[in-house]
Amino acid sequence: MTTAHHAPGETRPGGRTARTRKAVLAAVFQELEDGGFAGLTMEKVAQRAGIHVATLYRRWRSVEGLVCELLAERSSDVPLPDTGSLPEDLRVLARSIADFYGEARMSCLIEAVVSAAARDPQAAAVMRSVFGERLALAGRMVRRAVERGELPADTDPEAVMSALGAPFSYRILIARRPVDRDLADSAATAVWAAARAGAYTRRSGGGPANDTPPGGS
Repeated sequence: MTTAHHAPGETRPGGRTARTRKAVLAAVFQELEDGGFAGLTMEKVAQRAGIHVATLYRRWRSVEGLVCELLAERSSDVPLPDTGSLPEDLRVLARSIADFYGEARMSCLIEAVVSAAARDPQAAAVMRSVFGERLALAGRMVRRAVERGELPADTDPEAVMSALGAPFSYRILIARRPVDRDLADSAATAVWAAARAGAYTRRSGGGPANDTPPGGS
């Protein structure tokens, strides 16, 4: 399976490989919107992208590989703010996440990736890597807040960002309801209050003070 870190199109950004990859990922996105992950097949993607199905199998091996690469590409669409204030950063980021997942196709994508990860260990590894990288990047906001004195010095950045993403994961995957700006604002407010109170400080052994599962950002 082609991973997010070794995507075929990345080796020749302006060449045929890049055009093929773009067409394939666009086709995957459209197929997810039309039929969801359950209806996604290599044959349908190949037909929509206008390429031979053997090309898909050679480069991506499976539908799990396709959806994970699509997630890796799309996850960079959510910008990370730097407003000079953590509560404002959290609010802006949460609203960007809400806008991102407010599109029906994006909800279908995250559902597809979770389904893929449950079926394929390699897909699970890619999902962890993608979300892990996003958590690490978003954690810069928390580190800046610590430097400004907004949060306790031993605040765990990834724990804070995991807590921000968790309500979106719950709304999409468990409650199966649309995300909106109200959810974004309440998540940002709750995480800011908890972080200021020390809810996400590291334990003496080095781990975070909470065990919130990672959320998507």
